[in-house]
Amino acid sequence: MNRLVLIRGLPGSGKSTLAKCMTNFIHLETDMFWGTDYNFDITRIKEAHEWCQDLTIRALSKYSVVVSNTFTTRKEIEPYLNIAKEYGIVPQIITCEGSFRNIHNVPEEVIEKMKARFEYNILGN
Repeated sequence: MNRLVLIRGLPGSGKSTLAKCMTNFIHLETDMFWGTDYNFDITRIKEAHEWCQDLTIRALSKYSVVVSNTFTTRKEIEPYLNIAKEYGIVPQIITCEGSFRNIHNVPEEVIEKMKARFEYNILGN
């Protein structure tokens, strides 16, 4: 059976680095939508998330998948929990809390807002 691993954390916490170490998984993240030049456009953020979710659905039919996104709230991770449920998969959720250089130059004030809304207990346990 294929697996779904969801890696969450603030920018620069080590999400992508950890996901890249998982060599038996297809690695996806919303940041990939913006291409190798990372041409981020906030007006297309919904489209980018839907793109990542669609790729996750298609990949899970054949492969194990690791998705590394910030997933700061339950609402943000919920679509992936629903995808897992559709496939009869219990997802593994990993929270990264490292403090590394954030490769996309996310402004510190944006990271602080993300930190303020970060829900550690997203499953309500």
